Amino acid sequence: MNFWFTHLPGWCALAVLTYSANVSAQLKFALIGKTKNDSFYQQSLKGCQAFSRTIPDLTCVYDGADDYQDVRTQVLIVKEYINKGIDGLLISTTDSRFLVSGALQLAKEKNIPVITFDSDLLEQHQTYRLAYVGTNNFDFGVALGKAALKYKTFDPQPFCIQSGHQTTPNLNKRIEGVRYALSGSASTRLNGQSGWIEYDRCPLYTMGRRDDSLNQLLTILDYKQPPIFLAVAGFAQFNPEYSIKLLDYKQRIKAGDITIISADTEQIQLQALSNGLSSINIGQNPHEMGRLSAELLYRYVKSGEKPKKSTYYLDFHYCNQENVATCTVNY
Repeated sequence: MNFWFTHLPGWCALAVLTYSANVSAQLKFALIGKTKNDSFYQQSLKGCQAFSRTIPDLTCVYDGADDYQDVRTQVLIVKEYINKGIDGLLISTTDSRFLVSGALQLAKEKNIPVITFDSDLLEQHQTYRLAYVGTNNFDFGVALGKAALKYKTFDPQPFCIQSGHQTTPNLNKRIEGVRYALSGSASTRLNGQSGWIEYDRCPLYTMGRRDDSLNQLLTILDYKQPPIFLAVAGFAQFNPEYSIKLLDYKQRIKAGDITIISADTEQIQLQALSNGLSSINIGQNPHEMGRLSAELLYRYVKSGEKPKKSTYYLDFHYCNQENVATCTVNY
């Protein structure tokens, strides 16, 4: 069932609320990603709905900024749900400070519990959530960085990191992890340490905009000797034009002249990988993020049972052109 309502005054766009099939539900949890038109967060919604089907009294509501990582929009949406009396919030953080000051302080005043997934609050803000469910993002960045080691052909080897919003906690942790994996110690910009150097225009920040993400990638690939391209989230590969635009580079990817390493293994990305348009993808478990977050939040709301841990780290997986058909399941 789809319900339509207008967000705050002055907003032109209407938001779609997707409800689970349990129409007799008494509790409502809002699952809010960084962006709404993202299959990653839609899989998390399906995880929340999968849990709701095991109990008689829960509805999962889905929302987020329409199509890019807009910190203000995320705060306005969260605040609106708080004011409407939502029973619990599952949030992937875009900007920790802004989210807390703009909405989560109000949630705490109103005793509305919060669990973060995918992207946690910064450490100094974590009293505003019960727990975090998702990837250990530093370790995930280390895995992305280690994946680049086999593609090193120069000394120093240029590489370019592509990220989303400059303040997003999980993406910044991944960047730290990449740099640590390549240098053995550093978490700041690399300038030749251990034979790795960051391209002078990078990191590239996309705000999650798919057109900008793809254009940034294509610009890098058109250089005579392109750096290893390492995206800490799907970004360009979420663009439906990715596979079409990358066809011209397929032979260079196959020959090893171009390396594209990307986080996430959504179906659109696996299709590109299977067609030889990506070097390797490392994926997460968004469905389980939504399912486990909903379960923990439900136990707290129903019985006051607090999560036993502050962080619930999920595993990640590796997809390449050989195992692309079996490396993961998308919902």
